[in-house]
Amino acid sequence: MTQTIEISDDLRERLESHCEPDESIEEFVEELVSIYETEGAFLQEGYSE
Repeated sequence: MTQTIEISDDLRERLESHCEPDESIEEFVEELVSIYETEGAFLQEGYSE
């Protein structure tokens, strides 16, 4: 099932800045979700709870 979400122009620009040159925002978000599902959390360098 495919769902459509609306994002602001600012968020679109931020997401595009993290994408590889040949990568779409959709592909980038899919990769983020996959990482989250695999790891259980997003890891950020220098971050600790």
